[in-house]
Amino acid sequence: MYAKSVHDRLQKLLRHAGTRARPLRASLVVLALFSLVALLVLPLRSAEPEADVAVSLHAAEAGQPTTNAAHGPAAQAEDSRYQALAEFLARKYKVSERVIFNIVTMAHHAGRQIGIDPLLIIAVMAVESRFNPIAESIAGAKGLMQVIPRFHTDKLSDFGGEASVFDPQTNILVGTQILKEYIVRTGSVNAALQMYAGALNDVEVSYTTKVMNEKQRLQQVVGPAAARPVVDKRPKRDSAADAAPI
Repeated sequence: MYAKSVHDRLQKLLRHAGTRARPLRASLVVLALFSLVALLVLPLRSAEPEADVAVSLHAAEAGQPTTNAAHGPAAQAEDSRYQALAEFLARKYKVSERVIFNIVTMAHHAGRQIGIDPLLIIAVMAVESRFNPIAESIAGAKGLMQVIPRFHTDKLSDFGGEASVFDPQTNILVGTQILKEYIVRTGSVNAALQMYAGALNDVEVSYTTKVMNEKQRLQQVVGPAAARPVVDKRPKRDSAADAAPI
């Protein structure tokens, strides 16, 4: 109907202009039809990415985890890993699986960025806060990784100051930076964990034992079978091997 209307209007204009314009009639009609096709097709093409963005934004606003299903087998495998960890931790610590999925994702991103095994980061959070993002100790340690703001104002300043300590992503990044510094300083994951807990004088290294036991359980959740045979159920591996990045 719209094309017919355009055609009729062009004909009226051409008749009004006289016979000298008749040779141009066909060209003008073709041009009008091409314009009509462009008007109809382009909005349809541009609507597709806008719809994808709208879905992603809606998921983010709702606090739902976003997946990488559309980005290939490697990304899907990564999502499966996060999901397996989220399901295990949600059951064990009685917290929202959706929230844990996002925490697991942030821990992996922080681990890759700073150079620490993500499972170690998650194990520290499990021991420190049991995944309560607003946990606070009498000593002033706060958030998922129980960061004490007054000792790490320089790190928190990059994220807006001490008030940002309760932001999960900031807390995980800062806590991971602290742990990395302690590993470099002491030359040992075990000693770094004891320093993180403020318990360097604990000869029984009880904090390190708790974290490493939790990390081992997480490793059993995600595998891989090639790194540790399923049939091997003998005493736990050396802590140095556990500390190696995935």
